[in-house]
Parts: sequence; C-alpha cells; structure tokens
Amino acid sequence: MPTSSLVIVSKCKIHPEIKSTVKSLKLSVSDLPMLSCQYIQKGVLLPPPPLSSADLLSLLKLSLSKTLSHFPALAGRLHTDPSGHVHILCNDAGVDFFHAKAPHLSTGALLPPPDQDIPPAFHRFFQYDSTLSYAGHTKPLMAVQVTELADAFFVGCTVNHAVVDGTSFWNFFNTFAEVAKGVKKISRSPNFRRDTVFDSPAVLDLPEGGPSATFSGDEPLRERIFHFSREAIAKLKARANGVSGKERNGIQLENGIQLEKDRRTDLISSFQSMSAQLWRSVTRGRNLEAGKTTTFRMAVNCRHRLEPRLEPLYFGNAIQSIPTEATAGELLGNDLRWSADLLHRNVVAHDNATVRRGVRDWERNPRLFPLGNFDGAMITMGSSPRFPMYENDFGWGRPLAVRSGRANKFDGKISAFPGWEGDGSVDLEVVLAPETMAALENDLEIMQYVS
Repeated sequence: MPTSSLVIVSKCKIHPEIKSTVKSLKLSVSDLPMLSCQYIQKGVLLPPPPLSSADLLSLLKLSLSKTLSHFPALAGRLHTDPSGHVHILCNDAGVDFFHAKAPHLSTGALLPPPDQDIPPAFHRFFQYDSTLSYAGHTKPLMAVQVTELADAFFVGCTVNHAVVDGTSFWNFFNTFAEVAKGVKKISRSPNFRRDTVFDSPAVLDLPEGGPSATFSGDEPLRERIFHFSREAIAKLKARANGVSGKERNGIQLENGIQLEKDRRTDLISSFQSMSAQLWRSVTRGRNLEAGKTTTFRMAVNCRHRLEPRLEPLYFGNAIQSIPTEATAGELLGNDLRWSADLLHRNVVAHDNATVRRGVRDWERNPRLFPLGNFDGAMITMGSSPRFPMYENDFGWGRPLAVRSGRANKFDGKISAFPGWEGDGSVDLEVVLAPETMAALENDLEIMQYVS
C-alpha cells in the first residue's frame, strides 16, 4: 500500500494540566553527546478501541496533558546559557499532537509474514524526521501522532534524545497508557535529580547553529524483524557457553537447553549470545577482508552499575556505549563462544569504576556521540528487550506490535525489542545494506534460530 495514502487531519499543542514546579534541568555528560542524534521514534500498533474516533482523540489529548504534569521536562524547550551549559527549561511550552488517517492501511498489510521486510508505511506514523536533538532549542521536545487505520490505531511518539534514553522514554509511554486507562495515581514517578556523577561543569563546544548528523541517512537500506523464541535463545546461550549434555560446569540443563533461571554472572548471557551470533553473521555477510577490524557497540544502562546506584526511574540519559573489537578473521575463525566471551567480558567489566572513568574521559574531551557505520564494519545495538514495550494497555488491550520510525537508522543499526508473546522471546529490528541483508537471510548459522 503506498504510504502517500496517509493524511494529516489536524495538529494542536498539548500543555501540562498542572504547571511545572521544576524550573530547569541541566543536561548531563550523558545527555549532551546526544544533541547530534535524531529524536527517538517509537510507537505501538493498538487494536481498535470501543470508542468513536472523536472520543478516542479527546481521551488521548486529556491523558497526554495529565501525563505531562508528571513529566514537565518533555513540555519544555532547550536553552543554552551564556556559559555554554545547555538546560531543559520546564516552561510548559507544550508538545505537538497530530491526528492522521490512513484508511487503506490494515494490520494485515502492516504485519506481513516474518520473512518479509518491515513495511515503510511505519515511517509515516511519526513526526520530526531527520530532526537532530539540538533543534529542541526551538522545536517541541516531543510530538505524538495518532494514526487511524482501517482496523487499528497507531500511537507514535517522537522524543528528543538529549532529554531521554530508552528507560525514560518507555517510563513516559507506559505512564501515558496508564493515565489513559484511568488510574488515579501513576505507578512509576520519574526522578529529576541532577546531583549525580553525570552532572558536570564541563562545556560542550558546538558550532554556530548546532551540530550536523554524524551519518548520511541517504544510503539504501532494508529493515527486517528477526524473531527469536525463548527456546531458540536458550539453545544459542548453551552453545555460547560450550554446554552439552545434562550438566556441564555447574550449568543446569533441560533437554540440552540452558535453564533461564540460572543467573550466574560468569555465564555468557542470552542477549550476549544472540548479539555475538549476529556480529558473526553480519560480518560474514559483509565479506570483509580477514584483517579488517570490526566493532560491535552496545548501549548499556548505567543506573544499576553506579555505586551508589541511580534511581531506576532517573529521568534523562544514563547510558554509555561499550565498543568491542575483533578482526573479521578472528571473529569467523573462532567459534561463537569466542566472540560471545569478548562481549561478555566487556559488559561485566563495565562497573562503577568504568562508568566514572568514562565520565572523566568525556570531561577531558567533550564530544558528540559518533553514531553511524563509518568504516563499513560496525554494528550498533540499541534499545533493550527488557524495556516494558508491551505494557501499554490504553484501556482496550495490549499492543499488537511495537515499531520505530526512520530516525537514527544506518547500515548496521540494530534495535532489540521484547517479543510479542513475552516469555523471554526477543525481536531484533535489523537495518542493513540490501546486499548484506540478503546474505544474512541465507546464513544458516543464524537463521536456524529465527522463527
């Protein structure tokens, strides 16, 4: 179905129901690098509600206004003070709300068989395409688009990445759904403290008019969801840990499959095992020379890594990137356990001291986050299957799917979502050059685990 069938019906500004008592929030050393990243675009496909379109829009507008009272930063604007520090002014300036219609699009067209690419129509369900987070100095920090489809609705949320990371984004989105469902008191209030290790007097020098994107965004790409069931991931995990039989090295197995209840930190995790397999298969598909250095970047949540820990609902960015390197020859000349162990050791080593070293290193050399695939051999893993993406019942049932827009996508960008059925399943949203995607689809080493 052509994406041109979507029409924007209306646009308005939504303000917080209650004026903000938070005046200003300074961007941290984890927020500032994101000023060159595009706004986050994530949303949910919802079943048809037992409401008229007019009543649904009224409900969502009112619920958004109430939710913004708990998240006043999202209704503000960015401001750079004379000393060069960037702040969020919580001035209740409001967010954009769009109502769109695409009556010729159905869930059948939007959720094709799993061996097909993600329909590009999803890109039209979000606002602020290609907008860098620095633009929050003049543009709203958030836009919500509600798209009315033939047999469903899509709620797409676009949020400034210098203001939120994935944890903060989904806390807002979950709260939005909770309020729409009619709760009197929200269950997860955000924490706006700024007296953390990420708070710093360091200034990020920016060019006049703001930064540029660090990737072109105009190369041909394919996007596809690769679904991994709980059982498939368990098999991958057992293979990455070199396990076979009923028990090996204290690892309890059931029919040769690692039990998920085993939480030993010396074991390679399910996610690390899956990431390592993807790293191997994408590298093979790129047909790189043996001596070419490949890089796998993983974004990690630092809230629980710090001592003392940050509050789980700390609002803002509290993430750092862990790069792991290996030559293509090393990666493909060894087994899965070798590459998974590389990732595992890097993640385990990223403790309180490592987080604080990263902060000090940035303060010595303030810089923007280099998002992209600069040498043709990089993979960047974002988002997380631990995010509560399907805990968004607006009052008439959980989402049918979670999807993203075109923001921050390049060859090698991977986003991890929980699988729709839950139970430890994972969906990887894989973005690759067309020839690499075709090679990946024919790579039996990974496709044996994809369902």
